[in-house]
Amino acid sequence: MIRLDGVSKRYGSGTAKVTALDEVTVGFASGTLTAVMGPSGSGKSTLLQCAAGLDRPTAGKVRLGDNDLGLMSETELTLLRRDRIGFVFQSFNLLPSLTVEQNVALPLRLAGRRPSRSEIRAVLAGVGLADRHRHRPAELSGGQQQRVAIARAIVTRPQVLFADEPTGALDSATGRDVLRLLRELVDRDGQTMVMVTHDPIAAAYADRVVFLADGRLADELAQPDARSVVERMAGLETAGAC
Repeated sequence: MIRLDGVSKRYGSGTAKVTALDEVTVGFASGTLTAVMGPSGSGKSTLLQCAAGLDRPTAGKVRLGDNDLGLMSETELTLLRRDRIGFVFQSFNLLPSLTVEQNVALPLRLAGRRPSRSEIRAVLAGVGLADRHRHRPAELSGGQQQRVAIARAIVTRPQVLFADEPTGALDSATGRDVLRLLRELVDRDGQTMVMVTHDPIAAAYADRVVFLADGRLADELAQPDARSVVERMAGLETAGAC
C-alpha cells in the first residue's frame, strides 16, 4: 500500500545540516498494522510525515498505491490526504463546541459532502460510541475522546491510517482499549495502519515492528511481543551509546 524507496530527509545546510532520514527503503502492506519505533531523534515522526505526504523528502520516492507523491502538486497532495489518508494523534484535536456526531462528520463536510446521520452513527457504533453521539468532548473520558478522533479519521474510509503516539495521553488501561480497537479495525475492516509509538506494549499489537536508529532502518520484528520489542530497543540504545 505504501512504499518508501531510498528516502532521505535533510534540514538546514552546511554545518547546521541535520539528516533526519538516511536512504530508508521500507514498505507497509495493505491490511496490516505496522509499528514504527526507535530512540528519540531516530526519525520516526519524519518517516510518518513523509509517508503521509505531509512533508516532501529531500531524495527518494514515496508511493501510495499507484501514486508517486513526489510528482503531485500541493493541491493534489491536499486532496489525497483528505480523501485517502486518515490521521490519529496523541492530542485528540476535537472541536469542543461540536457534538461527537458533528466532530466525526467534519471531514466529510469539509470535502463538500452532506453525510447522513445513519452514516455517522454507523461509524460511531464501530468504535463503541453509538450512544454518545449527542455528547460534547468535555463530557467524555480521554479514551472516549480518542475513539471519537479515530471515528473521525476513518469516516472517509481512508486507504491508510497513520497514528502518532495514539495512546500517549491515556492511562494504561484506557490505552489498551484504544489499541484493541485499532487492532480490530485492521482485522475486521482490512484497514492499513502505520503507528509511531515508544511503548513496547502498544507495538505488541502490531503485525510487524520497524526500528529506526539515526535516521536509518535498523531492524524489523514480525509478530512481536512486548518482551522481544524491549530487547530490540535495548540493543539499539546500547549500540547508539557506544
